[in-house]
Amino acid sequence: MKIILTQPVTGLGDAGDIVDVKDGYARNFLLPRKVATAWTKGGQKQVDSIRAARDKRAMKTAEEATTAKSRLEGSSVTVAARAGQGGRLFGAVTPSEIAEAIAASGGPSVDKRRIEVRTPIRSVGDHAVHVRLHDDVAADVTVSVVPA
Repeated sequence: MKIILTQPVTGLGDAGDIVDVKDGYARNFLLPRKVATAWTKGGQKQVDSIRAARDKRAMKTAEEATTAKSRLEGSSVTVAARAGQGGRLFGAVTPSEIAEAIAASGGPSVDKRRIEVRTPIRSVGDHAVHVRLHDDVAADVTVSVVPA
């Protein structure tokens, strides 16, 4: 089944890409979560608007992304979250909270959809997070979670 991705999907593609996937994967996972729409002949206009929005949000050059990478990799970001006894959090630290913490610490503005949390952050301490700044540039950031 041909689909148009409306959001980036790890291992499949970015927003605006037209990909061919198995019918069940599209019907049961991608379409209900609104990360893709079915391909139609009139879908080209939608693809163009998604790509234009993606290009607008993305950092325009690899030089800017490299500069942002050097600023991010040398720093640590602190996020305050409610925690119980033993350092276990009530809920998890989300990518949007991490993006806000990066901006508050004086780092570059990062889109929350470009932050990849490998395992959910549910405890106090230091955690590694992967930030995709550009198609070819990514940075690993240390997130320090402290009890609020």
